Amino acid sequence: MAILEVKDLQVDYDGIQALQGISFSVSEGEVVCLIGANGAGKTTTLKAISGIKRARGGKVFFATREITNLPAHKIVSLGISHVPEGRRPFANLTVYENLRLGAYKVEAKEFKERLKRVFKSFPRLKERLGQLAGTLSGGELQMLALARGIISQPKLLLLDEPSMGLAPILVEEIFSIIKEIQKQGVSILLVEQNARMALSIANRGYVLETGRIVLFGEANLLLNDPHLKEAYL
Repeated sequence: MAILEVKDLQVDYDGIQALQGISFSVSEGEVVCLIGANGAGKTTTLKAISGIKRARGGKVFFATREITNLPAHKIVSLGISHVPEGRRPFANLTVYENLRLGAYKVEAKEFKERLKRVFKSFPRLKERLGQLAGTLSGGELQMLALARGIISQPKLLLLDEPSMGLAPILVEEIFSIIKEIQKQGVSILLVEQNARMALSIANRGYVLETGRIVLFGEANLLLNDPHLKEAYL
């Protein structure tokens, strides 16, 4: 069953059509990746789903409910969490305070329980709990961004370029954590320029070029597609 359905989504930036009517879906428990070059429309897609960017046309459905152009805070409350590119913590707040903001509506007792579950996936963050987020390394910042995204216990996680700027060994660690999040029952829509790594953990993939979907299919088949190999692998 599809937890997310995007139908003929169209988005403009300053009069330029960034998304030219794309359609795709994410089923419950799936990892689906969007891959493509810079400017293809990947980040715009996530922003339109999460209510950050207004759609000019088309529809977005979450768990069969239409959420097109709902305010971002209402979309979050329905169970969608968006981890944007660049990680963007509150640098002058501690790791604990950043995580608390990720579940600000949750009572203290429940938040403590959620922290315990988060630390199973991110034990390093437990060691950094009182540290200012702005002093963390790049890999630790990405872990904090992911942890802040899942501590609200979303049904759907939108991930934008989680490997950006990380050393290869940290990229493997981050993608291993993403697979672990999937095993916990969270559906994931992943935007990633590292096409090979994204497809290696995804169930299905879509290739975006200048605001259009030009290729899609099972991830293992896309990995061997000649056009995709030439362009992105």
